[in-house]
Amino acid sequence: MPLSGDDWWRDAAIYQVYVRSFADADGDGTGDLAGVRARLPYLAELGVDALWFNPWYLSPMADGGYDVADYRAVDPAFGSLDEAEKLISEARDLGLRTLVDIVPNHVSDQHPWFRAALADPDAAERDLFHFRPGRGPDGAEPPNGWTSEFGGPAWTRTTDPDGTPGDWYLHLFAAGQPDLNWARAEVREEHEDVLRFWFARGAAGVRVDSAALLCKDPALPDLVDGAPHPYVDRDELHEVYRGWRAVADEFGGVLVGELWLPDTERFVRYLRPDELHTAFNFDFLACPWDAARLRASVDMTLAAHAPVGAPATWVLCNHDVTRTVTRYGRADTGFDFAAKRFDTPTDLALGTRRARAAALLSLALPGSVYLYQGEELGLPEAAVPPDRIEDPMHFRSGGVDPGRDGCRVPLPWDGDERHYGFGEGAAPWLPQPADWAPYAAARQAGDPASTLSLYREALRVRRTEPGFAGGAFRWLDAPDGVLAFARGDGLTCLVNLTTDAVRLPGSGELLLASGPLDEDGGLPADTAVWLRAG
Repeated sequence: MPLSGDDWWRDAAIYQVYVRSFADADGDGTGDLAGVRARLPYLAELGVDALWFNPWYLSPMADGGYDVADYRAVDPAFGSLDEAEKLISEARDLGLRTLVDIVPNHVSDQHPWFRAALADPDAAERDLFHFRPGRGPDGAEPPNGWTSEFGGPAWTRTTDPDGTPGDWYLHLFAAGQPDLNWARAEVREEHEDVLRFWFARGAAGVRVDSAALLCKDPALPDLVDGAPHPYVDRDELHEVYRGWRAVADEFGGVLVGELWLPDTERFVRYLRPDELHTAFNFDFLACPWDAARLRASVDMTLAAHAPVGAPATWVLCNHDVTRTVTRYGRADTGFDFAAKRFDTPTDLALGTRRARAAALLSLALPGSVYLYQGEELGLPEAAVPPDRIEDPMHFRSGGVDPGRDGCRVPLPWDGDERHYGFGEGAAPWLPQPADWAPYAAARQAGDPASTLSLYREALRVRRTEPGFAGGAFRWLDAPDGVLAFARGDGLTCLVNLTTDAVRLPGSGELLLASGPLDEDGGLPADTAVWLRAG
């Protein structure tokens, strides 16, 4: 597929690559850039437009690479900067653009700035973070009551070089991820320079991690009901992203925000023409398998984006949330971090039917769509043995939350090879389930009924049918529990979320179905179709 158009991102299909779990070329058990390069033809054949890579930077891996020690270096576990440049170039030759992940809220505690800040209580680098004296006798209590996104206090006390207890530092995530002070010009200048660094190496865009958390109330007050939030969605953020947009515009780059904000009016402020280009749609991702709820989410999303002219995005899962097949096979089909528990009963057959239907739903909606690696294989969440879990969310929950490793287990490529073809040497960094051979890409590639074949055909039709271009969209009359909408040039998508089959319209060509139709041509429960008007 040739690359064309400066606004490619408005209706792109973007594939998320979690490098550590994608493909292992050097046999050490960890996925790497060489593994991705070897699998680029697979991604091109899949039919996506771009690849978004989770952080591949130098990192001690306290949080899967989201603790960055050097934004301009590739971690040796993944390869080298030269290899990253080759990957970006080779992907582009195959018609695939590259988006890199920038983590601006925090750095690793191994970052040179933070190491300098710890080495000397009077170091200028301390101003680049949030160091504060503690409260209570001898400063033994955290400066405020903020809690970490991973559970527990958001503060850790330091030890001064002479061995005495020192100040506390803020970390909204793990203790190894100290928050940066975005009130400092040095922090803003450094990140704008990092953007230039990667755009100059061919990156087509940037995904902005935790995009709403950067700026803090300088007083660092406790959270008070009714008062402005001290660190979420601060107005000062918009100045930051206007600066980023100016840099992106220099290179024709795209900015994609990770924004978990329930207030849609506040959310779309980040998508004004001089700020971010797009942002992830977490309302749709977390929505349960319910026709009314999904329709309301689609309506809200399209209505919110319309005034600023930004395209909507559609996401079913990513590296942080329970895989779609598993989530849709449970009694509670929504997603909430606080509700994750071990051994939740799951009907994988039901979840797979629904996930296949959801694929056609999301790919038919106007805007861009993000696919998480393995989603095209219909992978379920893996049950990682507790003694193999690495995710800090699990440990900071006291072992109650299973964490996010279950959606990060290395991919199965060939059901007949060792480690399912992920790598030929050491065992994968997370154990693969013993029953994953049927999910392997090589097995699914030759099966027209497989989930991989469904995604390949859906992405082909989405790209070649003119009706899927642009933003034309309208709901059609349908029975309760059925979603039906039209796109341009007579294209229709129907999704049956009831428990019984429903009749299809009397005329129209069947372009694609997520599962077999009934013997009389009816649309079964938990099945979706694309039709072209006859």
